[in-house]
Amino acid sequence: MTTDTEEPTLTIDELAARAGVTVRTVRFYGTKGLLPPPVLGPRRVGRYGREHLARLALIEELQHQGMTLAGIERYLHRLPPDLSARDLAVHRAVVASWAPDTVETVTRGELERRAGRPLGDEDVERLVAMGVLRPADSEYEADLGLLRLGVGLLDVPLSQEAIFAARKVLIEHSRAAARELSQLFRGEVAERDARDVRSLSAHMQPLVVQALLTAFQRSLKEELGEWLTEPSQESGAG
Repeated sequence: MTTDTEEPTLTIDELAARAGVTVRTVRFYGTKGLLPPPVLGPRRVGRYGREHLARLALIEELQHQGMTLAGIERYLHRLPPDLSARDLAVHRAVVASWAPDTVETVTRGELERRAGRPLGDEDVERLVAMGVLRPADSEYEADLGLLRLGVGLLDVPLSQEAIFAARKVLIEHSRAAARELSQLFRGEVAERDARDVRSLSAHMQPLVVQALLTAFQRSLKEELGEWLTEPSQESGAG
């Protein structure tokens, strides 16, 4: 499989097979502007990479949430154009969190298809430890909302303990933010009927999630930038 820095290597047939869609669907999304054009290789054969695969996964998740094609177009056009496959995977994980928990029993082959990559025994063990999977005889009960995020964490050079600690921090702070935002919006809809409240919730939830994600990504980038420059500053001072 390609990495974020490698040249796209997938043909349209290979991309469609990995994404679990048809070639016709890939071409349709391309004409709609939902997928960036492929890179033209030798003999003008289009080549696709991880970003295309990640976009297809995000589109699939948005469809699962009941979003129309027009809504998906609006959502994708609001995203920065230079998002990497990892960035898109984060967006997909956030989109998946809008829905109630979805647990399905899958075979090992279906698990790898949903994950978008082969999974070794050690990978599966780590996903089980994260709570993403639970063994069920010869199959697995998979939390589909967490699966892609868990698979992405397999490549992160962090210990299992650090990942669990990070998860705890994120959950605590996200609950606090959700509580404060809920109280804020509750004051706005206190005098409205139930239909207006449901409509506001349906419109605000994806917008709030996207705003929180964007703000978090920018803050994290700034924090990491400061952290990475500290050693050079110290060595320069010495």
